[in-house]
Amino acid sequence: MYIKKAILSVAIGASLFSISCKNEAKWDETNAFYAASDLPYQTADFAKIKNSDFKPALLEGMRQQNTAIQNITANTEEPTFANTMEALELSGLLLTRVSNVFYLLTSAHTNSDLIAINNELAPKFAAHEDGIYLNDALFERVKKLYTDRTHLGLQQEQIRLIEVYYERFEQAGANLSSTDKEKLKKINQEIATMTNSFSDKLLAATKAGSVSFSLEQLSGLSPETLTSLKQENGQYNIALSNTTQQPISSQLQDAATREQLFKASWERAEKKDKNDTQELVIAIAKKRAEKANLLGFETYAAWSLQGTMAQTPDRVFEMLNTLNRHALEAANEEEQVLQNMMEQQGESTTLHAADWSYYAEKLKAEQYALNQEELKPYFELNKVLRDGVFFMAKYLYGVSYIERTDLPVWHEDVKVYEFFNQDGSQLGLFYTDYYQRDSKQGGAWMSNIVDQSYLTKQLPVVYNVANFPKPADGNPTLLSLDEVITLFHEFGHALHGLFAEQKYPTLSGTNVSRDFVEFPSQFHEHFAFDPLVLSNYAKHYQTGYIMPKELEERIYASAGFNKGYDLTELLGATILDLAWHSIDANTTITDIHQFETDALKQHNIYSKTVPPRYRSTYFSHIFGGGYAAGYYSYKWSQMIDYDAYAWLMEHGGISLENGNILRKKLFSRGNTMPLDKLYRDFREKDPTIDAYLQYAGFTK
Repeated sequence: MYIKKAILSVAIGASLFSISCKNEAKWDETNAFYAASDLPYQTADFAKIKNSDFKPALLEGMRQQNTAIQNITANTEEPTFANTMEALELSGLLLTRVSNVFYLLTSAHTNSDLIAINNELAPKFAAHEDGIYLNDALFERVKKLYTDRTHLGLQQEQIRLIEVYYERFEQAGANLSSTDKEKLKKINQEIATMTNSFSDKLLAATKAGSVSFSLEQLSGLSPETLTSLKQENGQYNIALSNTTQQPISSQLQDAATREQLFKASWERAEKKDKNDTQELVIAIAKKRAEKANLLGFETYAAWSLQGTMAQTPDRVFEMLNTLNRHALEAANEEEQVLQNMMEQQGESTTLHAADWSYYAEKLKAEQYALNQEELKPYFELNKVLRDGVFFMAKYLYGVSYIERTDLPVWHEDVKVYEFFNQDGSQLGLFYTDYYQRDSKQGGAWMSNIVDQSYLTKQLPVVYNVANFPKPADGNPTLLSLDEVITLFHEFGHALHGLFAEQKYPTLSGTNVSRDFVEFPSQFHEHFAFDPLVLSNYAKHYQTGYIMPKELEERIYASAGFNKGYDLTELLGATILDLAWHSIDANTTITDIHQFETDALKQHNIYSKTVPPRYRSTYFSHIFGGGYAAGYYSYKWSQMIDYDAYAWLMEHGGISLENGNILRKKLFSRGNTMPLDKLYRDFREKDPTIDAYLQYAGFTK
């Protein structure tokens, strides 16, 4: 569950339309991006966009931005905010408009045509970004404004824009020598090519890793689930999710089936075939280390954490060391309970990683009389979304919505909603694309089609993507508890984008550091089971009856169940991320398995029965996405999220008054001031881990 952003140059995957692009298109009025969209909110007209439109539009977007930057640097007048900063903000409007759509499609719906465009343009995008941030003349103008920023009579948002750009230039290598800049450009292009290749290989490996079973192997699954898995040949196919553990394993009674599915997930990208990512993982990590060294940093993690709330790897490890101790201790206790339960039932085998979710589900049913199949009828997708997620937004922030069926979409599963403020004014558009398919990357995420900006007079257009199994025709989509939380989480990102009130696109909405961007999303997870919200959406999809009070109470009672496991698998992935991005460029790594084991043991988070949530070879966040040395941000943001939730509870809980304060002081502010100061101004103190440990049940 993460946010995908496209900034200047984007890591581009693959996409939608089946029209061939063998005949190179030209940049003229026949291109769907030639003129701004005339649809509401200038949203993309997916009915007109063709594969062949993207390459010429993206190249033209880069050309136009380069011309605009040349005009900025050729200006003989003294740099001013208008002739430098605002001109820079306006320089890439076409590129942003096209890449936002391209990035959406390449993530949510792939085909071979756009994979080819992606592979061709990835190094060009890296070179384009270098051409901006390694431009000496441009940096000198920004540097002059940065030095004089407090004496120019500027507004706070203008000062912040200068500061953010200056930090980006420095971090990108603007102070390097000419020789080192050329080295850096080459490294950046190599990294872009490799990370793009990783995404392509992983997508193919995950698709190829799906497992077919006979009906006899799938005892424990409901008739509805079996129907959704059945193939024309009579076999039943389980597609892999992006995580190590597969959610469906909690229902599979056959140990051999669970083990086969776990192995397929664990080894999906390690089969020594064309989709094997092992060599790429090592190469990417070493190349990133080389980049960091060139920029004057000991490790990529140290370089990457500039501008974040955490600031340094040491501060991250300080938080993680506290959590690791609590997590592994709780996970070991949970493992012993599961092992005891197995022995009491006459099972002599030892608990394996593949078995954990199955026996944990049985234990939950035993302790709390709670199981997913009993709950799912109360969590029908549309009810959860409209009467849960959207209801929460109305009750807390006063916003309302209507569904828009008149706007073109990129897939038949996509729906569009228009949102309004409490006073009836327009807020923005929100797209949803929830169902799993082979053409979609794994996981769940949010991003923008149109970025909010008062400078460009644009309101936000945002979207959420997920990977829920699609039921057979005519059947309802019934969600698990985790999937319900995913809806609230991703809509928290969406609200962060919809509430944006910035003049400058660079500072707008979710354009904040990684360890803050997950704060709004994780904060809104709390409302999934808020009694007021839950009672409004948790109604049986057939009878319409509200979830019985005793069942609701069992959900609350089980809230801390399996908390050691959940935290340990996430922290394991976090440590792997930091381990890869703490290596030296000359480090010799021949065995990824051993590297992972050593890293987990070193930080006291190793467990045979609790594997990391992602292994290195399918860790898309860090080797294909934008979270390299940043996966820790989920826990850092959660520290902030629980601290803010404690404030909410101290002030009476969910209410429009509290929601307005949260929106005004936090969720509408974008990156208009340093984020530690933004939070401190709201809370009147720095966030601490205390509230998280208390709410999560790690302190007595």
